Amino acid sequence: MARIMEPLAKKIFKGVLVVELLGVFGAYFLFNRMNTSQDFRQTMSKKFPFILEVYYKSIEQSGMYEVREQDQEKWLNSKN
Repeated sequence: MARIMEPLAKKIFKGVLVVELLGVFGAYFLFNRMNTSQDFRQTMSKKFPFILEVYYKSIEQSGMYEVREQDQEKWLNSKN
């Protein structure tokens, strides 16, 4: 019975590994896009504000506090 389960266990392990790698690369791509594009951050604030909040908190942890204020100032000025 153990020999029968080995190929299944390998397939499950490979599937989990692929899903985890896709998640890591997806998170990196999303962070990089938000980090380089203020317009993309504005889109994220409208569609997924909770993800933008995680982005702001993560960069504030690294000591960059001005990004949130710059975004809010630009978005406020663009409405006027």
